[in-house]
Amino acid sequence: MDLRQLAALVAIADHGSFSGAAAALHTVQSNVSGHIKRLERELGAELVDRQTGQLTEEGRAVEARARAVQAELDAVAADLAALHQHVLGTVRLGMISTTARWLVGLLLDSLAVAHPGVRLVTTEATSSALGALLASGGLDCAVVNIPLNNPELRTRPLFDEDIVLLLPVEHPLARVGELHLKDLEGVELILPAPHTAFREELDQAATRAGTTLRSRADIDGLRLLSFLTLQGYGPSLLPATTVTDMPSTYTTLSVAGLPRRRVGTALRKRGRPSAPTRALLDVLEDIVRRHVASQSHIHPPQEEA
Repeated sequence: MDLRQLAALVAIADHGSFSGAAAALHTVQSNVSGHIKRLERELGAELVDRQTGQLTEEGRAVEARARAVQAELDAVAADLAALHQHVLGTVRLGMISTTARWLVGLLLDSLAVAHPGVRLVTTEATSSALGALLASGGLDCAVVNIPLNNPELRTRPLFDEDIVLLLPVEHPLARVGELHLKDLEGVELILPAPHTAFREELDQAATRAGTTLRSRADIDGLRLLSFLTLQGYGPSLLPATTVTDMPSTYTTLSVAGLPRRRVGTALRKRGRPSAPTRALLDVLEDIVRRHVASQSHIHPPQEEA
């Protein structure tokens, strides 16, 4: 097999057809078709369903490896440039949406000064989705909630954040000196959707505290959840980084009995990150070190017992 065959398969996966792949690769459709036929003959498997233009199960398995190969090849030129003190290249960074709202602007500013030759491409998604995309070669690195259940990835703690109660300043609970999870007994809350990882964390913490959380509405999406609270639909429990640009009529409170959430960086275990990826991660960690003290409810990662 050769790199043109792998590139053709990835292009079909991205564009959904042989013609779309040909346009993306600036070639003709017959060339793409020929590359795929030779690859299928060599591997002894049908990789693309000719009726739908979609990859078969075997094709998706090969696609994941092909993307990893492409990522490693892209890193070669970047690493050679870095040997001459020029960090150049694109970094595909995945980030959970809550953290992205805090960090991406700071990251762009710092990269422009420290490594102007590094171009950032960001993807927002859930931790599990980002983990799958990273493992398949679709991302170079990611910022996710950890631990992350993916054996192909390694993670490193970045910061810890409180789960906070977002509510109006005139709400009776806002005047409670030290708020405990039990104080939320009977309070109607806007909560994450059932069976999401975050909702399970909240329900497990409530069980440990000997109480249950009462839901007025279950919302799939933390940004929508915080928006509804700020529109007056009820208090909500949220990771601290979710709450930005909060009006003065609202406040956030720590709640004893709730665990902190850990946010960290993730990389593939196989292969070496490219020079631009390593540079970006260094800048990201420096940003967190410099700004964590000024962020309410954000903490340096604690050493685990």
